[in-house]
Amino acid sequence: MAFWDRLKDISERFTGAEPAQEDLGEEEVRLAAAALLVHATVVDGEVARSETQVLRDVLERRFGLDHGQAGRLITEAAQKEKDAVDLYGFTSVLTRRLDRPGRLQIVEMLWEIVIADGVIHELEANLVWRAAELLGVTSRDRIRLRKSVENRHG
Repeated sequence: MAFWDRLKDISERFTGAEPAQEDLGEEEVRLAAAALLVHATVVDGEVARSETQVLRDVLERRFGLDHGQAGRLITEAAQKEKDAVDLYGFTSVLTRRLDRPGRLQIVEMLWEIVIADGVIHELEANLVWRAAELLGVTSRDRIRLRKSVENRHG
């Protein structure tokens, strides 16, 4: 299946169209995670350079992408984020496709972006809380992950 056909299938899954016949697993997870993370960079109305750098870094690290692949993913994810009406489209994909450790890793990635600029805006904290709830991550785990990321970043 061609790259653009796969992207179309992923798009249809997000919009509620007929589910794709082919299992797109990892690509679907990448796009959903990236869109959620892009949302974390823009939710407070200010996009700090540190946030965009951390966004690229966590996507490269988590999904084994090179710089160019991460950039293309961020571009596609930004469009999905812009078109989304809520977080459910992204979190439902992640909940369906990821096990508990994978979902915990998504929340940790969100904290990395939120903490990147040194200020946790209430909209950012609320986003992490809502996403964690939708991902089935407990408050205890969400707070533990926040402290872990804060300790790593001073």
